[in-house]
Amino acid sequence: MSPQLIGLVAHAGKPRAGELVSILATEFRARGVEVLLEKETAELIGNADGLPANELGGKCTLLVVLGGDGTILRLVHDLQDRMCPVFGINIGSLGFLTCLNSSAIHEAVESICAKKFVLSERTLLTVTVEREGEVYSQHTGLNDAVISRGELSRLIKLDTWIGSEELTQYNADGLIISTPTGSTAYSLSAGGPVLLPESGVFVITPICPHVLTNRSVIVADQSQITVKPIAGQTNVVLMVDGQEPVRMQEGDIIKIRKSPHSLPLAMLREMSFSEVLRQKLKWSGSAV
Repeated sequence: MSPQLIGLVAHAGKPRAGELVSILATEFRARGVEVLLEKETAELIGNADGLPANELGGKCTLLVVLGGDGTILRLVHDLQDRMCPVFGINIGSLGFLTCLNSSAIHEAVESICAKKFVLSERTLLTVTVEREGEVYSQHTGLNDAVISRGELSRLIKLDTWIGSEELTQYNADGLIISTPTGSTAYSLSAGGPVLLPESGVFVITPICPHVLTNRSVIVADQSQITVKPIAGQTNVVLMVDGQEPVRMQEGDIIKIRKSPHSLPLAMLREMSFSEVLRQKLKWSGSAV
């Protein structure tokens, strides 16, 4: 991959975002690399020539994202089917999906220009809501699909199938269907396992299950997972990667499968996924 056309995307609400965008644009252009800006990112530095994210994804060979994991998740939704390699620079909090912190902004430019990174192909979810036999809405997710009662902390009953085989009826606060990338997010907090990015599976994790034998189930990512809230339940909500909630109606069916697209996520050559886990999860190996 040749980084001849770089797209810059920043979380506009983060401190120093505009300053860092200016530094990156200046340094890339000083090295003869053309730079395009996402629309809201361009506005940070008084530039009116920004492009919508999905148009940026169709033009650029690499997107450099200034923010945290949430910024990358929003970008995945905005890109739609125009997935483009993403190099994340963390100016957020945890930053599982980012390569470097903002303090290493010059190192980031050098790594990109010298191609000192590898691309990890991250599985995406396609989440479809069917209503009265028709497709009501369709969503792309990098982390997970969560079905719950939304702001209401109440049990929800969900009939769940793997392919054509019935799995169980979950009676829980909710259900998380996660990719390997999302296994270190909400699913992990709910007691799910950590999955390696290349593991080729999804994990189904109930949230606070009423039946204590209901535990996380790992299924092949070639499987279609079907979830149907049982009749009579109100305020059932679907959220994909924590984005805009979809309010379910009685009889709606949720189908989750592997997307035909994937997200090429940049990782530094010297930073394996195991090293990322040790750093981000504070796995020191000690007993304290």
